[in-house]
Formats: sequence, structure tokens, C-alpha cells
Amino acid sequence: MEKPALNESKILITGAGGFIGSHLAELCVEQGYQMKAFIHYNSQNSWGWLEGSKYLNEIEIVSGDVRDYDSLFAAMEGCKTVFHLAALIGIPFSLVSPLAYIETNITGTYNILQAARQRKLNNIIITSTSETYGTAQYIPMDEKHPGVAQSPYAASKIAADQMALSFFRSFELPVKIVRPFNTYGPRQSARAIIPTILSQIINNGKVVKLGNLNPTRDFTFVDDTVNAFLHVAKSSKFVGDVVNIGTNSEVSIGDLAKKIAHIIDVDIEIISDKERIRPGGMEVERLRCDNNKILSQTDWRPQYNLESGLEATIRWFRENSAIFKHNIYNI
Repeated sequence: MEKPALNESKILITGAGGFIGSHLAELCVEQGYQMKAFIHYNSQNSWGWLEGSKYLNEIEIVSGDVRDYDSLFAAMEGCKTVFHLAALIGIPFSLVSPLAYIETNITGTYNILQAARQRKLNNIIITSTSETYGTAQYIPMDEKHPGVAQSPYAASKIAADQMALSFFRSFELPVKIVRPFNTYGPRQSARAIIPTILSQIINNGKVVKLGNLNPTRDFTFVDDTVNAFLHVAKSSKFVGDVVNIGTNSEVSIGDLAKKIAHIIDVDIEIISDKERIRPGGMEVERLRCDNNKILSQTDWRPQYNLESGLEATIRWFRENSAIFKHNIYNI
């Protein structure tokens, strides 16, 4: 039985101007929740993907930086629930600047936890990633799968998860960790694989440059991911625990590119670009989610399969392809 605990006060979402965060913010409004969107401070006062949201007048915008404890503590005033999504997520760039990932992903999570502790929040949802598992040691991968950091990004997220669990064990802070596998859909960063494929097909037509074509991923459409976030937040069963979000299916990067081309109805030539191949032990070769925990303990079910999710994503990218720089490799 789920406990509807979100109506007590405002919900705070960090990273609310980003890909998943903006979808979650809009879903919260649609479901009648009052919310604050914590947006990374910038000189243009840009609110990211919430700029053009039809719900903008129903969202309280707060600017700040998760690396700054004071701005987070102030933002939590009047809140009982926080969804922490703000993070640096580009895996290749974590090779360039590992320290930036430590400061944002680890220190930022500490600031969330400590501020939530001081503010006495009763629902703290920390966003993890399937990258914390590394290459699958068994399939499907449940929440007990060992954590293996194959990049500085993954290491920073493992550390953040462990920090969150330590606050549960040490201070009884009501932390829940959601661990999405590969989320995709409208508004996703150009660094991700599906926007990389789509932007090249839509702008170039025939030639698609990719890295390693063999790794497999478990893709979840963004609407399903944010619905899962809310199901976890409303449940009392996941306190001090980790829960996977995924579909228990997998597709290789090469087959994914072919599937996208088939839906668009275009013949493509796939070129393996050395610049895009991850070095040595950094490549996570296989990911497939065991989603039994969330299926058995909530009524959440994915509403999109890969084809229907890709169709929705393709429609959005056709309308917004000009915002992506298809001719460069985004790290």
C-alpha cells in the first residue's frame, strides 16, 4: 500500500531545468503538487528546459548551486520532500575534469543530505545511475549487483549513494535512492547516444558516426522514469534502500541505430569513429535492469516500449533539431 505523503508541503527538485528534472517538475504540477525548482544560477537567468514550460507560472523558481550549502538550505524552507537530480553526468568529460564531478556529485549530495537533516525533511530521493554497476556480472542486474566504477563519473555517483545511505544509517535520515538505467526522450542532452544518432540522421541523412557498437543498454522513456520517481516518493517501502528503474530489456548500440533509421525510414552508413570510443576499461559493455523490486512493491509499470518511446522522441527532435550541433562530438 502506497502512502500519499507529498501533499504535506512544497516539493523541491534540484536540477529541475535539466532533462529528467524538467519532466519531473511538470509531472508534479500535473498531479497537483506545489513545488520549487532549484535551477543552477547563471548570469542569463536561464531556467533551462522550464523556460518554455506551459506550467512555468505554477512553479516557484529558485536559483542556486548544489555546491553551496547555504543556497540549498534556504531553498528547502517550507519543503518536506526533495528530489535530488542535479549532477554532472557526461561520462567522457569526467576524464577531463574528475574534480568537477567530486565537487558537484559528492559535495552537492552531502549538502542536500545535511540541509535536509537540518530542515527535518521526511522524504529525500537521491538520483543514482546504472553506471554505478559497471559491466554486468550477471543478468538481469538487481540492486545487490556490486558497484564497479569504470569512470570518474561512476565513482562520484557510487560515493554519493554511499554518503546518502550513511546518513540513513547514522542519522535515520529518510533517504531513498532511485537508480535509473538509460533514460531517453525529448530534451535529452546531445551527449547521450539517442540524440547523437538522431541529430546526425536528421541533419546528415546517411552517415552516422558512433563509437563502440557492441555495448547493450536498457532504455526507459523519460515519462516512465519520472512516473517511477513519484511512485518511489509516495511509497514508505524504500527508505534506506535502492530501487532500480528500467525495463528488463536490452539493445546494442548498433542495433539501436538501425532501429532508429528504420523508424525514420532512411538507409544509413554507420562509421566507428575512434574519437568516440571510450578508452580501455572505461566502457560498460552490458546493462540490463532487474526491475522486480519496483514492480512488486508499487503499481508502476512502463507505458512505453522502445519503439513507441523512440517514435515520440523522434517527433520532438524533428521539431528541435536546430538546437543540436550535429557536426561535433559532444563530450
